[in-house]
Amino acid sequence: MTTAVPTQHKPKLNFWQIWNISFGFLGVQFGFALQNANASRILSDLGADLHSLSLFWLVAPVMGLLIQPIVGSASDRTWNKIGRRSPYILLGGAAAAIGMLLMPNSATLASFITPLFFGAMMLAVMDASFNVAFQPFRALVSDMVPDEQRTLGYSIQSFLINIGAVCGSILPFVLTNVIGLENTAQTGEVAPSVIWAFYIGASVMFGSVLWTVLRTKEYAPGEYGLAPLDAVPAQRSILTKMSEFLGLMKSMPTTMKQLAFVQFFSWFALFIMWVYTMPAIAQHIWGVEAKWFDPDYLSMTEIPAHIAAAKGTAGDWVGIIFAAYSLFAAVFSIFLAKIAKKFGRKLTYSLSLIAGGLGYLSIFFLQDATITTVNLYITQIDVPQGAVSLFIPMIGVGIAWAAILAMPYAILAGSIPIKQTGVYMGIFNFTIAAPQIISGIFAGWILTAVFDNQAIYILMMAGASMILAALAVYFVKDGVNTQTSSS
Repeated sequence: MTTAVPTQHKPKLNFWQIWNISFGFLGVQFGFALQNANASRILSDLGADLHSLSLFWLVAPVMGLLIQPIVGSASDRTWNKIGRRSPYILLGGAAAAIGMLLMPNSATLASFITPLFFGAMMLAVMDASFNVAFQPFRALVSDMVPDEQRTLGYSIQSFLINIGAVCGSILPFVLTNVIGLENTAQTGEVAPSVIWAFYIGASVMFGSVLWTVLRTKEYAPGEYGLAPLDAVPAQRSILTKMSEFLGLMKSMPTTMKQLAFVQFFSWFALFIMWVYTMPAIAQHIWGVEAKWFDPDYLSMTEIPAHIAAAKGTAGDWVGIIFAAYSLFAAVFSIFLAKIAKKFGRKLTYSLSLIAGGLGYLSIFFLQDATITTVNLYITQIDVPQGAVSLFIPMIGVGIAWAAILAMPYAILAGSIPIKQTGVYMGIFNFTIAAPQIISGIFAGWILTAVFDNQAIYILMMAGASMILAALAVYFVKDGVNTQTSSS
């Protein structure tokens, strides 16, 4: 990408330039998808009960809450020979790869602490690292892509995110059913198929991040209206920084405040899905009783072979259906920009969230235990008919996921000051982290106290939350710049 004469109007990019800008997100999401589909499985195998699963998962939003605003602000003020956002993308990718190599080996590596605690620590390392990379990728699109291509830019990013998610989610299943690695584990161990999936994921993630860093030449500060480095004094006290940050929070664009309500209900639902889909379908479709997820009960008995097999197959199937919703999201992302242009971003966003909510709710009715043979082209597998039917609700979930990844950012980008894009994108992550933290604190208690550890009902609650998110879109202003650039 050639350097141009400074101007406020960014040059139009070709498809492959936009592709390269977001390609690293494919690898980051590959790793993130492996975590989403398998973290509950790993932690459960290492000794976590259903109530505590959501508490362990709290590290993800907490890390996002702490790290993304800091990284966003820091990247706004960074420039070196690597670039502005690229140093953070590269650092986050490398650190996350290390965490992915270590987490599935918790039982082997933990000498002075319990494997469960070591696994939780590595989950925290991965989440912190993913968040270091996530925010600069969002800001990079805003930095590099002109306004008229911004919806396209975030749609391509959404497409690549979901291709990575498909590959990451399906990988343990492929390693078991095509390569032949074992997918079952006794308490305190992790299945070999999951361990090797994390090894491969770490390699793919770092390689794709490196591709974006090497193939994207960022515009220098001050070029095309991007904030110059001397716009903010280099030396400021902690109190001054905190005061400025709180000032930005207070004066955030109206559009960001309105989107916060949509984000709350949609990410509350997504967190529940990532944490509890595995036990929900194992119980509801494979017929595994809740006691087989209770570490106290497991400590008094050996897991029967058929229960271990059912949990292993259900865990693999979570990867398949997560890959399915990611694939549907990737396909929908291709058409998302055109649909939003024709029908408006708000209507497209709202209807997409309704599709996701209905997808969650429909899972309750898919309890057919009849064993059927499924041809997945790469292999054949015998699973309950109810598991096969899960592909239908995943269409709705995929449509919602594609919209969640693209539409809020496309709506928001035009309402924030150019020179504070990074920090405001980081602040916007509060609207992602906060609902997950609330969900993590209360979902496990609700599951135990209200739903008697029947995880299918917590998924129904997620469906209702997604419908509320769709209704909240009505109150969002789109197309109006609600805040001028700060001096």
